[in-house]
Amino acid sequence: MALTNDEILDAIANMTVQQAADLVKAMEEKFGVSAAAPVAVAAGPAAGPAAEEQTEFAVSLDSFDAAKKIAVIKVVKAALGVGLGDAKALVEGAPKVLKEGMSKADADKLIADLKEAGGVASKK
Repeated sequence: MALTNDEILDAIANMTVQQAADLVKAMEEKFGVSAAAPVAVAAGPAAGPAAEEQTEFAVSLDSFDAAKKIAVIKVVKAALGVGLGDAKALVEGAPKVLKEGMSKADADKLIADLKEAGGVASKK
């Protein structure tokens, strides 16, 4: 009597990760094939929790166009609420993290504003 696909899947679902890995290896040897790594990982629920989506970001000023330095300083001053001297020091210290703990939308807006002013920024 042959097993149904559902019976085979139920049996695999109840295996430990090691048992599933051994099964994959035995199938590779028996049938002369090679299984892709994601198939082996998806075989059991013990693969680990799903990765959480990042909700807080840091924006780093990576570089800036020297000819547009003043415009970049103005954006940094306005975005961070710091004085002119502090904003200038931050810009001249590039590459430097400007602000941490930002939402994705706020980080994207700051990056766009810096780019428009002549800076190159990235989100981390």
